Amino acid sequence: MKTSLPQARPIPIALLILSLGLGLSACSPEAAPENLPPPTVSTLTLETRAVTLEEELPGRVSALRTAEIRPQVGGIVVRRLFEQGTEVQAGQALFQINPAPFKAEADSAASALKRAEAAAARAKLQVDRLKPLVDADAVSQQLYDDALSQYNQSAADVAQARATLARRQLDLDFATVRAPVSGRIGEELVTEGALVAQTDPTPMARIQQIDQVYVDVRQPASMLEAIRQSAGESAPADAKAGQVQILDSQGRPYPVQGHILFSGINVDAGTGDVVIRIRVDNPQRTLLPGMFVRARVPQGGEIQGLLVPQQAVQRSASGQPLLWVVGPGGKAEQRSVTLGKLVQRQYLVSSGVTAGEQVVVEGQDRLQPGATVTPQPWSLGPDGRVVQP
Repeated sequence: MKTSLPQARPIPIALLILSLGLGLSACSPEAAPENLPPPTVSTLTLETRAVTLEEELPGRVSALRTAEIRPQVGGIVVRRLFEQGTEVQAGQALFQINPAPFKAEADSAASALKRAEAAAARAKLQVDRLKPLVDADAVSQQLYDDALSQYNQSAADVAQARATLARRQLDLDFATVRAPVSGRIGEELVTEGALVAQTDPTPMARIQQIDQVYVDVRQPASMLEAIRQSAGESAPADAKAGQVQILDSQGRPYPVQGHILFSGINVDAGTGDVVIRIRVDNPQRTLLPGMFVRARVPQGGEIQGLLVPQQAVQRSASGQPLLWVVGPGGKAEQRSVTLGKLVQRQYLVSSGVTAGEQVVVEGQDRLQPGATVTPQPWSLGPDGRVVQP
């Protein structure tokens, strides 16, 4: 016996038409929410202000002075008299070389000096005795001349013995190795018990003076004149002339101030670049020799111009810089602009916008040409950077 399956019931045509109508009405534009609030964007009102053109250049820190500690006499090192990595003062004792041999030589030289002085005194006494006798023709002139010559020779022996003693005492003093300059001393490069000599290729230690340091940066030689003008080389009375900011790898300024040393400028024969030496006061020892930093070097005198934040600039597919501007009635419009140098993360704008216009700093991704927007003001910080209030 065959079992028949139940057949599907046909859908009424009226119900199908009703469902289709409801679907179309849900997809129609009239069903979308209306009266959405205009997007909020952060804007900056442009104003003409004094701008100092600067450029951030990579540089490397070097010590103001570097002194290699080397022995002036040879011997066995018996003591180290400093803590590694600390500040030392000029003249401070650093190493003690075994002084016994030098003290013995100094004592021997002192004895030789006394002997020479005794001989000179005896010769002087002989001259004094013969002087009245030769005047009275009681002794020959030859005898007096021989005595006088003996005295002069004894006086020379005294001078030689005194110089020898001074040299031996100097060697004894050199047995205590002292710091030639003040600064921070590194690790010891010889240990106690080591035999050192004047001809050793390796120094005993190194001292670096870092209360002031040098930062060397490179710049094309064509920019040298602009650097001279901005540094005020012709106006040394300006205390701020030639000041340079030193920045870390994140672009944050160190709490130090540098000055360009024009006497330290030279041109690299291989690249044609100018090597600029900047002297930086470093009282807190923030900068250490060998560090890589960035120097914000002035590139010309002050000019009047418009600055826009770096994040406000967009680029077209062809690379043309663009800015969104809030026009009359709060309408957004996009402008093509011409940009100049980057000054403290802000672009100098030479054309495309004017002072008094509102430039969109953030929120550009929500804009369409002609769209109404709600501007939210931004402000410039004391250092010229854009900060949110």
